[in-house]
Amino acid sequence: MPNRQDRIRIGLLLPSSNTTQEAEFNRILPETVSLHVTRLPLRNVDPASTARIVEDIETESQKLADADAIVLAATAPSSRNGIGYDQELIGRIERASGRRATTASTALIQALKTLELQRIVMAGPWSETTNVMSAKFIEASGFTVLAHQALGNVSNLDIGLLDASTAYDLGKKTDRPDAQAVMLACGNWLTLGIVDELEAAIGKPVLTTNQVSLWAVLRLAGYHKPIAGWGRLLTQQMDTP
Repeated sequence: MPNRQDRIRIGLLLPSSNTTQEAEFNRILPETVSLHVTRLPLRNVDPASTARIVEDIETESQKLADADAIVLAATAPSSRNGIGYDQELIGRIERASGRRATTASTALIQALKTLELQRIVMAGPWSETTNVMSAKFIEASGFTVLAHQALGNVSNLDIGLLDASTAYDLGKKTDRPDAQAVMLACGNWLTLGIVDELEAAIGKPVLTTNQVSLWAVLRLAGYHKPIAGWGRLLTQQMDTP
């Protein structure tokens, strides 16, 4: 039984319509880490909605002030305004909560640097417009998105109903020989059960929004032990500075 005084508290800001993220985080988190959640309003993954979602970010971040670190684990809302926008959001979260923070987009760039990856492909369950927006953020950060494909969903509730096989199939379809990794973007897309399987099939790292977000916020909170079963990043790179 772990000492309760050693427990780490992770704060999670997530879209109100997300039905996947809490389940995936709770399934993978060690028993020494507890999850503390608040929600930001978002029904659809479209430009207007991903702008409005952060209007109340200070109020909701204050509710997570008892966490050790906080993550806005939403790729589209944290990348929509290009390079530097994620840092702006981090500043707003940190000033409101007094805690260190990160975002899904920030975490992805950090993971790519840690794994020494330069060329990726990206698959998403949302619209092509959202794919392009996220790809532009990645490329502005110094990486190459060789290809990207989208399933075309706009309703985030609909995305949450997709089977994990859709992530596996689209990830495998989007992969190409010159890509060093596959990114499965969107925190409401069920990916937990297929990351190891897809990595084995394509022989390269697979990154997901929830995976990189959890990896980054755990490290911010001081947790560095390997977590097996959800891809190379959490298994091999937890203790990398």
